[in-house]
Amino acid sequence: MRVSVVGTSGSGKTTFGRALAARLDVPFVELDAINWQPGWTPMPEDEFRRRVADVVTADRWVIDGNYAAVRDLVLARATTVAWLDYSRARIMTQVIRRSVSRVITRRELWNGNREDPREWIDPEHPIRWAWSTFGRRRREYTERFASPDHAHLEVVRLSSRGDARRWLRSVLD
Repeated sequence: MRVSVVGTSGSGKTTFGRALAARLDVPFVELDAINWQPGWTPMPEDEFRRRVADVVTADRWVIDGNYAAVRDLVLARATTVAWLDYSRARIMTQVIRRSVSRVITRRELWNGNREDPREWIDPEHPIRWAWSTFGRRRREYTERFASPDHAHLEVVRLSSRGDARRWLRSVLD
């Protein structure tokens, strides 16, 4: 099984993806961990694509992330998409709690990067990004996964954390 976990920022892709990978006993790949270099500098796109192309050649994996730069690579090899399509209220609650927790604990994310509350005003900060892209993401995913280009994928649209837990439990049943 090769699963792409998608959803808007703050939907819980990484938490869900790690749990799914552990349940399936397959490698877990977090695209943010590949992309974000020290100082919040994104990896050059050609190198990012090379790294992800290497990862997706494996027989089994769970990959979380929504990067347009590598979407074609991930979806071409995926067998399943787990789409965390929660309500805006759920997403915003999760992304705000996560950001506050990261600031308080000073937890390192990737390559020495940490959240800074001064960045919360940046339009690309996950809190603001989750709010501003919520509706667009939902429309884009609905259209994308209805396309014949993605007919090879089993798309599992999970509308709540309960749906996600139930599906996760059912994966190996």
